[in-house]
Amino acid sequence: MTVEQYFRPTKAIIDLGAIRQNVQQLKVHLNEGVKIIAVVKANAYGHGDVAVAQAALEAGATMLAVATADEALHMRKHFPHVEILVLGATPAYFAPYAANERIRLTVFSTDWVQQAAPYLEDTTATLNIHVKIDSGMGRIGVRTEEELKALEAAIIAQPRMQIEGVFTHFATADESQEELFQQQVSIFSQLKSSLQEKPKYVHASNTAAALIKDATLQFDAVRYGISLYGLTPSSYVASIEPFPLHPALSLETELVHVKQLQAGDSVGYGATFVAQEPCWVGTLPIGYADGMIRKLAGQDVLIDGQRMPIIGRICMDQCMVLLSKPYAVGEKVQLIGKQGNEHITLDEWAARVETINYEIPCIFTSRIPRVYR
Repeated sequence: MTVEQYFRPTKAIIDLGAIRQNVQQLKVHLNEGVKIIAVVKANAYGHGDVAVAQAALEAGATMLAVATADEALHMRKHFPHVEILVLGATPAYFAPYAANERIRLTVFSTDWVQQAAPYLEDTTATLNIHVKIDSGMGRIGVRTEEELKALEAAIIAQPRMQIEGVFTHFATADESQEELFQQQVSIFSQLKSSLQEKPKYVHASNTAAALIKDATLQFDAVRYGISLYGLTPSSYVASIEPFPLHPALSLETELVHVKQLQAGDSVGYGATFVAQEPCWVGTLPIGYADGMIRKLAGQDVLIDGQRMPIIGRICMDQCMVLLSKPYAVGEKVQLIGKQGNEHITLDEWAARVETINYEIPCIFTSRIPRVYR
């Protein structure tokens, strides 16, 4: 096996053991026979799709879900025999590629079926389709029983298409209020019951629903997204989650320069930090081109097990930290993860930039190598 060599000290460490634990714990929590669809879209939420998918499959997941046709083809190269589902919309001309590569597609339009049919005439493979019901999310999907029946009839009429699944997506499964959630459950139940035949896969539960909602909503499979990576969908879910999750990602670097400033000296673009007294400042080789956006200025990092703040404006490739003493160049810096008795989480970063934990690892660019342990 080829081991890649990295010359930059900034790296994301991905704990594949944590991925496996998160899948194994969900498997125990689910009803017997319920399948786990591992959601590895967006490069596995920034964690690295191939390695994460392999760990999830080893732990008991049986299908992979991605967002785009290109993601599906990429995963098929690495997993020739695993079921792969594209959750988003795909162009009609992708249909023969999907059929030949045994990639399941999400379909929600009779027009799409009519447009895709001619592309399948020269293949002997069957295109497996998962019909999407929009029960209240307002994105893609059929919204009425009439639409669903028309779509079902259109698919049945095509010799190279078959309905393998039907699904929906909950908008508020991670919240305490139940009104919209129960409304979506009711709509999905009504619409799926109107199908002529029950497909092989009925799936509605996203991560939050799989963790905290009624077990009857697990159906044939659940889609395991954010908590596959050890992160909770919301603070509400975190307060009642049925088992402890294990965060898989940590982010580290090291000091590449240490200098002493005098009172009146400034740091960074715009000179937004001005020393009020003599102090020590360290430079880190990570910046907004890596996904460490400028709104993270002021965020703590861990050095020697202590919290120390980022000062000045974060640059494209570097940022600066106010040190408690003159540390040596090469001193390890933990940006996300544990060092000593202190711990900085993805949730802490998300709170600082006023977003959700999903977004943070997704914006880490490919310039940060993912190292698997």
